Amino acid sequence: MKTQAVAFSPLTHTVSFVKLSFILFLCRRFSESSDKGWFRSLFVHKVDARKDAHSNLLSKKETSNLYKIQFHDVKPECLEAYNSLEAEVQKRLHEDQDYPCEVVGSWNTWYGEQDQAVHLWRYRGGYPALTDCLQKLRANKEYLEFRKERAKMLLSRRNELLLEFSFWNEPLPRQGPNLYEMRTYYLKPGTMIEWGNRWARAIKHRQENNEAVGGFFTQIGQLYVVHHLWAYESLQAREETRNSAWRKEGWDVNVYYTVPLLQSMESRIMIPTKSSPLQ
Repeated sequence: MKTQAVAFSPLTHTVSFVKLSFILFLCRRFSESSDKGWFRSLFVHKVDARKDAHSNLLSKKETSNLYKIQFHDVKPECLEAYNSLEAEVQKRLHEDQDYPCEVVGSWNTWYGEQDQAVHLWRYRGGYPALTDCLQKLRANKEYLEFRKERAKMLLSRRNELLLEFSFWNEPLPRQGPNLYEMRTYYLKPGTMIEWGNRWARAIKHRQENNEAVGGFFTQIGQLYVVHHLWAYESLQAREETRNSAWRKEGWDVNVYYTVPLLQSMESRIMIPTKSSPLQ
């Protein structure tokens, strides 16, 4: 059997050497831990270091409002009695100027969690107002009796402390009748700034029917949670208003960029109680 001779080319040897050298160079650069490596920069999105907490960057500077939202799961047979008791206590707190708090709205869930009451409170003056109010309530024997009576009607309860987004309306009393939708978004940690930036541009698409009531994000409780509160005359009006947003240029872009920021989301359709300032 004849052996075929392979011709040696200096040019081929040089090209192979250059390729090997380049591969070794890439391996060394890739193994560097510094973010300054150009190879890593192809895959790693650089984010400028934040200079402040997102609560300061996204909340309103001109006010020091703090909000508390309560979710009370009520025994089905006690819902009517619960609403009456809660309305009486809210009325007394409103009339007493010594308590720096006010109820923004109270609802019963119609679609979503059944037999649930939702209350939104505002503390004008922030955390000091909240602390002052709680200290006074702990010393109020009548209020302590109310809590004991209310506890007999509840299955569970939870609350969150919230700040309002700077670009949303401040929730103010309104006449009804209206249905309210609370859309709750559970964001991926670290995405609140991007969410706020996107919605700051998008909220203009949801204002023409006066449906935007308020937008909030959690400070204490489950974190990276956003609540958007909307008002509609009916479920049909809700559908028409939401559909009209898709016909506005830019709304689809907002949805495209905010959906990847979510872990999950939910919607509640709520009916205001008789004593709610938001009707």
